Amino acid sequence: MDQRTGIILIGVAFALVAAVAAWFHSRQRRSRLLRERFGPEYDRVIRQEGNTRRGEGVLEFREKKREKLEIHPLSAAARNDFANRWNAVQAQFVDDPEGSVAEADRLVSEVMEARGYPVVNFEERAEIASVDHPVVVENYRAAHHITASRTRGPATTEGLRKAMVHYRSLFDELLHDEAMERKEVRA
Repeated sequence: MDQRTGIILIGVAFALVAAVAAWFHSRQRRSRLLRERFGPEYDRVIRQEGNTRRGEGVLEFREKKREKLEIHPLSAAARNDFANRWNAVQAQFVDDPEGSVAEADRLVSEVMEARGYPVVNFEERAEIASVDHPVVVENYRAAHHITASRTRGPATTEGLRKAMVHYRSLFDELLHDEAMERKEVRA
């Protein structure tokens, strides 16, 4: 092998190592950004998919799906109306915990629909909401699980109370989405 061929081979090997390093860095960066964006939802999806690459693909698909939607803040009048309705639902809890939790579930769905989230089914709502509200979507899933399990048998008052607390966390975030409202003011 002559010197020129040796230099070419070293150059090709260097380029190959650089390409692999760049690819690896890109994958790490992608994972870090998804983990930061989705928080606990990232870990849940990775566990559910059983594979980091597949899980991250699911999360990226959600982001693309969310980008196509026109999610918008609520008007002041709508926020006021929803807040008043929530207060009535909470007041009802003492006398009718199960009915109150069912109404809280419906009210959260209404707020999501008013904001522009799809309301086809719970899982789709939760998936899309996880893009904008990754921390509280965990609460939404827990509340929905409690609500759904009550159809299989009576839920405890403590379970229903937890469901209300979980619904409230998502409700508050949907009602007062400061980041979304700041974007509207700038536009």
